[in-house]
Amino acid sequence: MSPRHVRTFAAVITAACLGLAAAGTALAGDDGKGAAAPQSLGSNWYAAAPYLMPLDNDPPDAAAVMDATGLKAFQLAFILAPNGGGCTPTWDGTSPVGSDTAVAGVISAIRAKGGDVSASVGGYGGTKLGQACATPEATAAAYQQVVDKYGLKALDFDLEEPEYENAAAIRNEIGAAKILQQKNPGIYLSITTAGTADGTGWFGKQMLDEAKSQSFTPDNFSIMPFDGGFNGAASQTAALTKFNSLLRSTFGWDEATAYAHEGISQMNGRSDTGEYFTQTDFQTVLDFATAHHMARFTNWSVNRDRQCSPPDNNGRTSGTCSSVPQSAYDFTKYSVKFAGATPPTTPPTTPPTTPPGNGDCTAAAYNAGTVYVGGDTASYNGHTWKAKWWTQGETPSTGGSGVWQDLGAC
Repeated sequence: MSPRHVRTFAAVITAACLGLAAAGTALAGDDGKGAAAPQSLGSNWYAAAPYLMPLDNDPPDAAAVMDATGLKAFQLAFILAPNGGGCTPTWDGTSPVGSDTAVAGVISAIRAKGGDVSASVGGYGGTKLGQACATPEATAAAYQQVVDKYGLKALDFDLEEPEYENAAAIRNEIGAAKILQQKNPGIYLSITTAGTADGTGWFGKQMLDEAKSQSFTPDNFSIMPFDGGFNGAASQTAALTKFNSLLRSTFGWDEATAYAHEGISQMNGRSDTGEYFTQTDFQTVLDFATAHHMARFTNWSVNRDRQCSPPDNNGRTSGTCSSVPQSAYDFTKYSVKFAGATPPTTPPTTPPTTPPGNGDCTAAAYNAGTVYVGGDTASYNGHTWKAKWWTQGETPSTGGSGVWQDLGAC
């Protein structure tokens, strides 16, 4: 697996861990099956929504994030095909959308504070619906279930490897996006793909060609300039300039039109490959994005927007903290600025959740990007765990493949 899987590893956690799915969060208009009716937000908020995993990576209290930053929109990740196969939408491949109440509770809590959400489909891990569904129509029908369930006004297509290496899957995804655009007038759609020094790579360019062949234009095409040999803001803005040229040559746009359809999705702090992006880098990229009137500014992720404990996280990339010095939600505030609001200076209403696996534990915190072999130990959720054999990306628990042995509380 790519090191980037710390962004997307899936686990089944209880609604109690969410801190948001409690009863009583629904608003008028909630029929008990989905989330409360959405508020009316400008498209600038959907363009600025940072990613949040509501069921994994130690999700923070979204309401506290909103209070601390002034944020009004989150990009919830990820909608996938079921791990066991099929063409129906699930969260992380494990939690069916049709019977979901946990994510609906999170959405209702966000909407209760005047915010809203977009859902992101795809990502790096798991099986994508574009791979599992037979046609664009079937793929669109699966995504329409998500739109209808939560009353969504925005959707993000995160098209990455290995899916974007599959021409048929990308044809399904782009075709589905076009169908959703036609069936849901006004829906905000973003297409997110890998970034390279050339803007995007061969498969990203093929995806742009597919969009052109289907006469499909989303609200933006966004690249992720990290995990590809990047180093700070200058390398990212250079990639954005190159990507602008690709959009111009593909669609025949002028520079301004291309920037008006261009976005960026960053990784705050330490990336999976050891690149570092600080608050100063975010400010530089924000200045570039606003100066060029770009269409989107987001990042992976709110779950990571807090300082690790210990602060350097032993030099490792984490899905639950940034691995750089920061105050809670420093990076999220740049999204708020892009949306046109002024972040508050007051602290969060509730303290940020402590990343799992630290505290008084002496073993290093579990990291999904680390390869563990038999005898290796890691700390997670206040317990020390020992690997029985080789494993990577399987969160410590007494279930799963049985690879982890619980050595008890720290």
